[in-house]
Amino acid sequence: MNRRKLLDTIFTCTVGAICTSSCALRAPYTIEQNDLKLSLAEWSLNKSIFGKKMDHLDFAKKSKELGFHAIEYVNQFFKNKAEDSLYLSEMNTRCRDQDITQLLIMIDREGYLADQSKSKRREAVENHYKWVDAAKYLGCHSIRVNAFGEGSSEDVKSAAVEGLSLLAEYGAKENINIIVENHGSYSSDGSWLASLMKEINMDNCGTLPDFGNFCIERKDGAMWGTECIKEYDKYQGVKEMMPYAKAVSAKSFDFNRNGEEMTIDFAKMINIIKEAKFSGYIGIEYEGDSLSEEEGIIATKKLLESLI
Repeated sequence: MNRRKLLDTIFTCTVGAICTSSCALRAPYTIEQNDLKLSLAEWSLNKSIFGKKMDHLDFAKKSKELGFHAIEYVNQFFKNKAEDSLYLSEMNTRCRDQDITQLLIMIDREGYLADQSKSKRREAVENHYKWVDAAKYLGCHSIRVNAFGEGSSEDVKSAAVEGLSLLAEYGAKENINIIVENHGSYSSDGSWLASLMKEINMDNCGTLPDFGNFCIERKDGAMWGTECIKEYDKYQGVKEMMPYAKAVSAKSFDFNRNGEEMTIDFAKMINIIKEAKFSGYIGIEYEGDSLSEEEGIIATKKLLESLI
Protein backbone atom coordinates (compact mmCIF):
# COMPACT_ATOMS: atom_id res chain seq x y z
CA MET A 1 0.00 0.00 0.00
CA ASN A 2 1.47 3.39 -0.93
CA ARG A 3 1.76 6.27 1.52
CA ARG A 4 -1.25 8.21 0.28
CA LYS A 5 -3.58 5.19 0.36
CA LEU A 6 -2.32 4.35 3.85
CA LEU A 7 -3.09 7.87 5.08
CA ASP A 8 -6.57 7.70 3.58
CA THR A 9 -7.24 4.29 5.13
CA ILE A 10 -6.04 5.28 8.59
CA PHE A 11 -8.01 8.51 8.49
CA THR A 12 -11.21 6.79 7.37
CA CYS A 13 -10.95 4.21 10.14
CA THR A 14 -9.90 6.45 13.00
CA VAL A 15 -11.64 9.72 12.30
CA GLY A 16 -14.25 9.45 9.59
CA ALA A 17 -16.27 6.82 11.42
CA ILE A 18 -16.67 8.92 14.53
CA CYS A 19 -17.05 12.47 13.29
CA THR A 20 -18.55 13.60 10.01
CA SER A 21 -17.93 17.27 10.89
CA SER A 22 -14.13 16.99 10.85
CA CYS A 23 -12.34 19.72 8.93
CA ALA A 24 -10.89 17.10 6.61
CA LEU A 25 -14.38 15.80 5.92
CA ARG A 26 -15.90 19.13 4.94
CA ALA A 27 -17.49 19.52 1.54
CA PRO A 28 -15.07 20.47 -1.26
CA TYR A 29 -13.79 24.04 -0.93
CA THR A 30 -16.11 26.49 -2.64
CA ILE A 31 -16.32 30.26 -2.78
CA GLU A 32 -19.58 32.14 -2.76
CA GLN A 33 -19.90 35.06 -5.17
CA ASN A 34 -18.76 38.41 -3.73
CA ASP A 35 -17.87 36.80 -0.42
CA LEU A 36 -14.77 38.17 1.33
CA LYS A 37 -13.80 36.56 4.61
CA LEU A 38 -10.82 36.75 6.95
CA SER A 39 -8.41 34.03 8.00
CA LEU A 40 -5.32 34.03 10.21
CA ALA A 41 -1.91 33.13 8.81
CA GLU A 42 0.21 31.20 11.30
CA TRP A 43 3.25 33.34 10.53
CA SER A 44 1.56 36.13 12.51
CA LEU A 45 2.47 34.12 15.61
CA ASN A 46 5.93 33.03 14.49
CA LYS A 47 7.70 34.71 17.41
CA SER A 48 5.58 32.84 19.92
CA ILE A 49 6.00 29.51 18.14
CA PHE A 50 9.74 29.84 17.49
CA GLY A 51 10.16 31.08 21.06
CA LYS A 52 8.36 28.00 22.43
CA LYS A 53 5.67 30.16 24.00
CA MET A 54 3.01 28.49 21.88
CA ASP A 55 2.80 25.07 20.26
CA HIS A 56 1.72 24.60 16.67
CA LEU A 57 -1.11 22.32 17.80
CA ASP A 58 -2.61 25.21 19.79
CA PHE A 59 -2.88 27.45 16.73
CA ALA A 60 -6.53 26.57 16.09
CA LYS A 61 -7.53 27.39 19.68
CA LYS A 62 -5.62 30.67 19.66
CA SER A 63 -7.18 31.63 16.33
CA LYS A 64 -10.66 31.04 17.70
CA GLU A 65 -9.85 33.17 20.76
CA LEU A 66 -8.86 35.98 18.39
CA GLY A 67 -12.15 35.73 16.50
CA PHE A 68 -11.19 33.65 13.45
CA HIS A 69 -12.88 30.66 11.88
CA ALA A 70 -10.28 29.83 9.23
CA ILE A 71 -6.51 29.40 9.36
CA GLU A 72 -3.44 29.13 7.13
CA TYR A 73 -0.52 26.95 8.22
CA VAL A 74 3.25 27.32 7.80
CA ASN A 75 5.09 24.05 7.21
CA GLN A 76 8.13 25.18 9.21
CA PHE A 77 6.09 24.76 12.39
CA PHE A 78 5.40 21.05 11.74
CA LYS A 79 8.11 20.32 9.18
CA ASN A 80 8.66 16.68 10.16
CA LYS A 81 4.97 15.81 10.44
CA ALA A 82 3.76 15.88 6.82
CA GLU A 83 3.59 12.07 6.73
CA ASP A 84 2.63 11.54 10.37
CA SER A 85 -1.03 10.52 10.18
CA LEU A 86 -1.51 10.57 13.96
CA TYR A 87 -0.20 14.14 14.20
CA LEU A 88 -2.32 15.27 11.25
CA SER A 89 -5.35 13.59 12.81
CA GLU A 90 -4.70 15.56 16.00
CA MET A 91 -4.61 18.77 13.93
CA ASN A 92 -7.98 17.80 12.46
CA THR A 93 -9.38 17.09 15.90
CA ARG A 94 -8.21 20.41 17.33
CA CYS A 95 -9.64 22.19 14.32
CA ARG A 96 -12.95 20.38 14.58
CA ASP A 97 -13.23 21.14 18.28
CA GLN A 98 -12.83 24.87 17.59
CA ASP A 99 -15.00 24.85 14.43
CA ILE A 100 -12.04 26.08 12.40
CA THR A 101 -11.59 25.60 8.65
CA GLN A 102 -8.08 24.73 7.44
CA LEU A 103 -7.35 26.57 4.20
CA LEU A 104 -3.77 26.10 3.06
CA ILE A 105 -0.18 25.29 4.00
CA MET A 106 2.66 27.68 3.20
CA ILE A 107 5.66 25.63 2.07
CA ASP A 108 9.28 26.73 2.44
CA ARG A 109 12.70 25.05 2.44
CA GLU A 110 11.85 22.13 0.18
CA GLY A 111 14.12 23.09 -2.71
CA TYR A 112 13.86 25.44 -5.67
CA LEU A 113 10.99 24.62 -8.02
CA ALA A 114 12.75 26.76 -10.64
CA ASP A 115 16.25 25.34 -10.15
CA GLN A 116 18.30 25.35 -13.35
CA SER A 117 19.35 21.77 -12.64
CA LYS A 118 16.68 19.41 -13.95
CA SER A 119 17.50 16.78 -11.31
CA LYS A 120 17.39 19.29 -8.44
CA ARG A 121 14.19 20.78 -9.82
CA ARG A 122 12.60 17.34 -9.98
CA GLU A 123 13.77 16.63 -6.42
CA ALA A 124 12.17 19.87 -5.23
CA VAL A 125 8.90 18.96 -6.96
CA GLU A 126 8.87 15.54 -5.30
CA ASN A 127 9.72 17.11 -1.93
CA HIS A 128 6.42 18.99 -2.19
CA TYR A 129 4.33 15.88 -2.86
CA LYS A 130 4.04 15.02 0.82
CA TRP A 131 2.66 18.49 1.52
CA VAL A 132 0.03 18.07 -1.19
CA ASP A 133 -0.97 14.83 0.53
CA ALA A 134 -1.00 16.52 3.94
CA ALA A 135 -3.12 19.38 2.59
CA LYS A 136 -5.66 16.90 1.29
CA TYR A 137 -5.68 15.06 4.61
CA LEU A 138 -6.37 18.33 6.45
CA GLY A 139 -9.10 19.44 4.05
CA CYS A 140 -7.09 22.40 2.71
CA HIS A 141 -7.65 23.78 -0.79
CA SER A 142 -4.03 24.76 -1.56
CA ILE A 143 -0.36 24.70 -0.76
CA ARG A 144 1.57 27.95 -1.18
CA VAL A 145 4.95 27.50 -2.87
CA ASN A 146 7.85 29.65 -4.04
CA ALA A 147 9.02 30.18 -7.62
CA PHE A 148 12.68 30.44 -6.64
CA GLY A 149 15.64 29.82 -8.91
CA GLU A 150 18.96 31.34 -9.93
CA GLY A 151 19.80 32.76 -13.33
CA SER A 152 18.27 35.23 -15.73
CA SER A 153 14.61 36.20 -15.59
CA GLU A 154 13.78 34.10 -18.64
CA ASP A 155 15.82 31.10 -17.49
CA VAL A 156 14.13 31.07 -14.10
CA LYS A 157 10.71 31.47 -15.69
CA SER A 158 11.33 28.58 -18.06
CA ALA A 159 12.40 26.34 -15.18
CA ALA A 160 9.45 27.54 -13.06
CA VAL A 161 6.99 26.64 -15.82
CA GLU A 162 8.28 23.07 -15.82
CA GLY A 163 8.59 22.68 -12.05
CA LEU A 164 5.23 24.23 -11.19
CA SER A 165 3.44 22.37 -13.98
CA LEU A 166 4.73 19.03 -12.71
CA LEU A 167 3.67 19.85 -9.17
CA ALA A 168 0.29 21.15 -10.32
CA GLU A 169 -0.29 17.89 -12.21
CA TYR A 170 0.25 16.00 -8.97
CA GLY A 171 -1.92 18.47 -7.07
CA ALA A 172 -4.75 18.13 -9.58
CA LYS A 173 -5.00 14.41 -8.83
CA GLU A 174 -5.71 15.30 -5.19
CA ASN A 175 -7.87 18.38 -5.91
CA ILE A 176 -5.21 20.65 -4.38
CA ASN A 177 -4.19 24.02 -5.80
CA ILE A 178 -0.57 25.07 -6.18
CA ILE A 179 -0.37 28.80 -5.52
CA VAL A 180 2.68 31.07 -5.80
CA GLU A 181 3.27 34.05 -3.53
CA ASN A 182 5.28 37.14 -4.41
CA HIS A 183 8.09 36.19 -2.06
CA GLY A 184 11.28 37.81 -3.28
CA SER A 185 13.46 38.09 -6.39
CA TYR A 186 11.62 37.63 -9.71
CA SER A 187 8.45 36.41 -7.97
CA SER A 188 8.01 39.91 -6.48
CA ASP A 189 7.69 41.34 -9.98
CA GLY A 190 3.94 41.26 -10.56
CA SER A 191 4.20 41.24 -14.35
CA TRP A 192 6.73 38.37 -14.27
CA LEU A 193 4.55 36.27 -12.00
CA ALA A 194 1.40 37.00 -14.00
CA SER A 195 3.15 35.99 -17.23
CA LEU A 196 4.34 32.80 -15.52
CA MET A 197 0.75 31.90 -14.62
CA LYS A 198 -0.41 32.67 -18.15
CA GLU A 199 2.23 30.39 -19.61
CA ILE A 200 1.46 27.53 -17.21
CA ASN A 201 -2.29 27.92 -17.88
CA MET A 202 -3.54 25.28 -15.43
CA ASP A 203 -6.76 25.66 -13.44
CA ASN A 204 -5.17 24.58 -10.15
CA CYS A 205 -2.04 26.74 -10.47
CA GLY A 206 -2.50 30.31 -9.29
CA THR A 207 -1.19 33.09 -7.09
CA LEU A 208 -1.32 34.30 -3.52
CA PRO A 209 -0.86 38.09 -3.71
CA ASP A 210 0.82 39.45 -0.57
CA PHE A 211 0.42 43.14 0.22
CA GLY A 212 4.01 43.56 1.37
CA ASN A 213 6.49 41.25 -0.40
CA PHE A 214 7.59 43.31 -3.38
CA CYS A 215 11.35 43.61 -2.94
CA ILE A 216 12.92 42.35 -6.18
CA GLU A 217 16.53 43.14 -5.30
CA ARG A 218 18.42 43.34 -2.00
CA LYS A 219 21.86 44.60 -1.09
CA ASP A 220 24.66 42.11 -1.77
CA GLY A 221 22.26 40.00 -3.83
CA ALA A 222 20.77 38.36 -0.73
CA MET A 223 17.33 36.76 -0.79
CA TRP A 224 16.46 37.92 2.74
CA GLY A 225 17.73 40.02 5.60
CA THR A 226 19.53 42.86 3.84
CA GLU A 227 18.37 46.28 2.71
CA CYS A 228 15.93 46.35 -0.20
CA ILE A 229 17.42 48.42 -3.02
CA LYS A 230 14.75 47.83 -5.66
CA GLU A 231 11.04 47.43 -4.98
CA TYR A 232 8.16 46.74 -7.35
CA ASP A 233 5.04 48.89 -7.04
CA LYS A 234 2.95 46.90 -4.57
CA TYR A 235 -0.44 48.11 -5.83
CA GLN A 236 0.41 47.39 -9.44
CA GLY A 237 1.80 44.01 -8.42
CA VAL A 238 -1.34 42.95 -6.55
CA LYS A 239 -3.49 44.15 -9.44
CA GLU A 240 -1.46 42.05 -11.91
CA MET A 241 -1.65 38.96 -9.71
CA MET A 242 -5.35 39.12 -8.81
CA PRO A 243 -6.70 37.44 -11.98
CA TYR A 244 -4.91 34.27 -10.86
CA ALA A 245 -5.46 34.62 -7.09
CA LYS A 246 -6.87 31.76 -5.05
CA ALA A 247 -6.03 33.45 -1.72
CA VAL A 248 -4.75 36.85 -0.58
CA SER A 249 -2.30 37.75 2.20
CA ALA A 250 -2.82 41.04 4.03
CA LYS A 251 0.60 41.77 5.47
CA SER A 252 0.73 44.55 8.08
CA PHE A 253 3.48 46.23 10.06
CA ASP A 254 2.45 49.37 11.95
CA PHE A 255 -0.68 51.40 12.75
CA ASN A 256 -1.48 55.01 13.57
CA ARG A 257 -3.91 56.26 16.21
CA ASN A 258 -6.81 55.97 13.77
CA GLY A 259 -6.12 52.27 13.24
CA GLU A 260 -4.76 52.77 9.72
CA GLU A 261 -1.78 50.76 8.48
CA MET A 262 1.08 53.23 8.04
CA THR A 263 3.15 51.45 5.38
CA ILE A 264 0.44 50.07 3.07
CA ASP A 265 -2.77 51.71 1.87
CA PHE A 266 -5.20 48.95 2.87
CA ALA A 267 -8.21 50.79 1.43
CA LYS A 268 -6.50 50.88 -1.96
CA MET A 269 -5.62 47.19 -1.71
CA ILE A 270 -9.19 46.20 -0.84
CA ASN A 271 -10.50 48.21 -3.78
CA ILE A 272 -8.11 46.33 -6.07
CA ILE A 273 -9.36 43.03 -4.66
CA LYS A 274 -13.00 44.02 -5.09
CA GLU A 275 -12.43 45.34 -8.62
CA ALA A 276 -10.94 41.96 -9.50
CA LYS A 277 -14.21 40.37 -8.27
CA PHE A 278 -12.25 38.11 -5.95
CA SER A 279 -14.26 36.04 -3.51
CA GLY A 280 -12.66 34.06 -0.73
CA TYR A 281 -10.31 34.51 2.20
CA ILE A 282 -7.91 37.32 2.96
CA GLY A 283 -5.28 35.99 5.35
CA ILE A 284 -3.96 38.30 8.07
CA GLU A 285 -0.16 38.24 8.43
CA TYR A 286 1.08 40.73 11.02
CA GLU A 287 4.87 41.22 11.05
CA GLY A 288 5.31 44.41 13.05
CA ASP A 289 7.23 45.13 16.25
CA SER A 290 5.44 48.13 17.74
CA LEU A 291 2.48 45.99 18.85
CA SER A 292 2.44 42.51 20.31
CA GLU A 293 1.52 39.70 17.94
CA GLU A 294 -2.02 39.50 19.26
CA GLU A 295 -2.49 43.27 19.27
CA GLY A 296 -1.20 43.49 15.70
CA ILE A 297 -3.49 40.70 14.55
CA ILE A 298 -6.51 42.38 16.15
CA ALA A 299 -5.59 45.80 14.70
CA THR A 300 -5.30 44.29 11.21
CA LYS A 301 -8.57 42.41 11.61
CA LYS A 302 -10.46 45.56 12.70
CA LEU A 303 -9.07 47.56 9.80
CA LEU A 304 -9.98 44.91 7.23
CA GLU A 305 -13.46 44.44 8.68
CA SER A 306 -14.11 48.16 8.39
CA LEU A 307 -12.98 48.18 4.75
CA ILE A 308 -14.71 45.01 3.65
